[in-house]
Amino acid sequence: MRAYSSFLLLALSAACATERGPLTNQMAQSSTRYLSRAARQPVGWQPWGRDAFALAARLDRPVLLYVGSDDCRWCVVMDRETYADREIAALIDSLFVPVRVDRDERPDVARRYQDQVRAIAGLRGLPLTVVLTPDGEAFFGGTYFAPDDPVTGRGLKQILPEVARSYHADRGRVVQRAALVRQLALGRSGNTHGVLRAATVDAQIAAVRAAFRTTDSIGGFVATQAIALLLGEYGAAGDTAALRVARRALDALLDSGAVGAATARDDPPIVVHAGLARDLSLAWVLTADLRYRDAGRTEIRALAHALLEPQDRTVFADREAFAIGALLESAAAIGDTGSQNRALQALDGLLRQVYARGYGVRHALLGSVDGLLEDQVQVASASLSAYEATGERRYLDVANDLAGLLQRDYADPEGGYFDVSAAAAPVPALAERTKTVLDDLLPAGNASVARFCLRLAAVTGDARLRRRAEATLESLADAVPTGDARTASYLAVARLVLSQRALFR
Repeated sequence: MRAYSSFLLLALSAACATERGPLTNQMAQSSTRYLSRAARQPVGWQPWGRDAFALAARLDRPVLLYVGSDDCRWCVVMDRETYADREIAALIDSLFVPVRVDRDERPDVARRYQDQVRAIAGLRGLPLTVVLTPDGEAFFGGTYFAPDDPVTGRGLKQILPEVARSYHADRGRVVQRAALVRQLALGRSGNTHGVLRAATVDAQIAAVRAAFRTTDSIGGFVATQAIALLLGEYGAAGDTAALRVARRALDALLDSGAVGAATARDDPPIVVHAGLARDLSLAWVLTADLRYRDAGRTEIRALAHALLEPQDRTVFADREAFAIGALLESAAAIGDTGSQNRALQALDGLLRQVYARGYGVRHALLGSVDGLLEDQVQVASASLSAYEATGERRYLDVANDLAGLLQRDYADPEGGYFDVSAAAAPVPALAERTKTVLDDLLPAGNASVARFCLRLAAVTGDARLRRRAEATLESLADAVPTGDARTASYLAVARLVLSQRALFR
């Protein structure tokens, strides 16, 4: 205990004497509301980027990475109870280089370290609290931590000094552990190959149905995708067991008052409501149940209002385009032309703000983040939906332009699509590009690309697009876990590919 106290005292005094300058809180210059609010905290937060990791290397300190979002309840708690505490702030600034990330601004960073925290601690969700080497490799991590817990020793006041001590005293083991965590996380990220088999897809869908029937823990956006998968199984194959499970989940959402509600768990509300609008409209088409039609109309109109009315929220291209595409498709199914027109207005505005022909889609109206797969494919899909709704060639031109860009900047010659473009210049930790196979805040990127390719092939008659979709799913087949609701988007498009395989061969 005496050695630990001496280490902490020495670190604090040395840092306060020489390094307070570089650790000035930099969040006031941030481009998102979530990050700029942290400018009032006593922690010397640095923005994500090469400069923060270079600073960590120069000071020979680990990086304390914190990832949160506006829609995360426990992020609010941790900000209020932990990062407002001046004693903890002094501890952090003396031992670490603290870096703060908005999940919504940098979904690629959040996804990478979510995988690493799962490898370290078996935990999911936000906030993410991760300790990294100056190379950006994680060797300790979790989600929410209390500020102080002297009984169990699991508060940040107890954990952070011990983690910093191990980094300096046992560097070899720390580096070895970080390398192992990285390999485990990359093994889950879709860098694999397999064969798309009907029997395997059948078994995986049955496992999702069983998991969805027996647990109440599946919620938010992932639940809407699983419901869509099961409804699709009924529509394509008359699977009444899938329909029963899907209807039970939808009815529970209706009874809970989720339709039209302002919030939805810890996921961005606009994305959850977009998924729910699709589910309700599909359920109405399949069952002719007036309850689904009426609830769908309510959800569609609330979504149209959210897209067009001024709001205190940051617009991100991927989720905005996903919501617009969902609104176009749902409004057509319900027969709500007014909402469909509002969706077209929202898409026109979004294209003016974030899209440039030949260069693709940037992530947000403010800031410099671009080169993200989800932005390209969601805007491409929404534009294709707009073309199908209106027949206007300009929307098809956008879809075709982005299809070419996806192939040029994101495609892996061995199959599938990387989460970031080849031109992206990430910190060393993200230099190895990965592929997403599981749903998170949006449908998995590769599932979205495969679905888009199938839809564009149907419009243009280009058989290469169908082959591209099938190759994408084949390249990721062995990365799909069984019984995980987050595989719903992959399985739904896999079912489409398999059904078309017999028609076009």
